[in-house]
Amino acid sequence: MTIVQLTEALDEFAGERDWGQFHSPKNLAMALSVEVAEIVELFQWVKEGDSHCLAPEKLADLQDEIGDVMIYLTNLAHKFDIDPLEAAAVKLEKNKKKYPADLVKGKSAKYTEYGGG
Repeated sequence: MTIVQLTEALDEFAGERDWGQFHSPKNLAMALSVEVAEIVELFQWVKEGDSHCLAPEKLADLQDEIGDVMIYLTNLAHKFDIDPLEAAAVKLEKNKKKYPADLVKGKSAKYTEYGGG
């Protein structure tokens, strides 16, 4: 499914339920933050090493929550005519300039700590 197809399917889904009235940018942003928090909750108190290998039921929960995040993100982006894939590509190019591999390889410092960006 492409972003365009997903957007159309989400518009149809919300339209059939008359939910568009609730999908203000504010509400979508708030719902998005809640769904991201639900992803965080799945990893809460899990040891760092254990976070790489989830039990099947937790993996299914993670898939559901990632789906929810994608839905709300796509709906929010659509409100402003932003293609999320294009936005990610543009941001990646900006990050390449902010975080040159030769300066940051193996480091987790923010770009302001080494004069990047």
